[in-house]
Amino acid sequence: MDLQLNNKTVIVTASSKGLGKASALAFANEGASVLISSRNAEELEQTVQEIKAATGNESVRYAVCDITDESSIKSLVQEAVDWTGRVDVLINNAGGPPAGGFEKFSDEDWYKAFELNLLSFIRLTREVLPHMRKAGGGRIINFASSSIKQTLDNLILSNTFRAGIVGWAKSLSQELAADNILINTVGPGRIATDRVAELDQIRADKLGKSYEDLRKQTEQSIPIGRYGNPDEFAGIVVFLGSGVNTYITGQSFLVDGGLVKAL
Repeated sequence: MDLQLNNKTVIVTASSKGLGKASALAFANEGASVLISSRNAEELEQTVQEIKAATGNESVRYAVCDITDESSIKSLVQEAVDWTGRVDVLINNAGGPPAGGFEKFSDEDWYKAFELNLLSFIRLTREVLPHMRKAGGGRIINFASSSIKQTLDNLILSNTFRAGIVGWAKSLSQELAADNILINTVGPGRIATDRVAELDQIRADKLGKSYEDLRKQTEQSIPIGRYGNPDEFAGIVVFLGSGVNTYITGQSFLVDGGLVKAL
């Protein structure tokens, strides 16, 4: 299937590793020009070379960006426009906030999580909208968590702001539909990334279990019987960001192997 991504420009944030990297690779594999970003130039350079080698697509570059800084976001979007003259797809992604319960966190912790996990998406979207309108449309995909359907223990910051993403995106989808700009949210379940391994280790320590035992127990709770791979997550992201998606907007999807049972 032709996903109509040739000559399209895609920005993927937090993409030097994990789900962002997998998604950037998938877009590059479909012929898009892909601009990846994070705060680590060395990791970004290595990721660019890996994506080029894996896909044969030379139209991949990086820009260092701190998505908690508004001026850095403006520079990132301008980098894409200076490079190709357009922005067609925005992948809003960010690292997760610290684990913990309500009484652990101060006002400063809440403000930092808000800036990282919700305000950054708002700012990035604001910056790309004029360029998407100029191009005649666009696609925005927000990375969240399975907590958009069912909250996760000991992750109150994440639970709060992931839910905020869904409400914001649903409202915005109604405003942008007439401009052919579609916005959707995708929540990963237990996908085998460094972030999930980190959270599993924290949970294992709290329960007095080994990491291996905890992972085995978690896998038994997933109907498919295993953790997902990042490229499995990237598949739905590329579809939603493609020209083939012409009628899906304002929706939230889980990629979780059937783990979450809530409707």
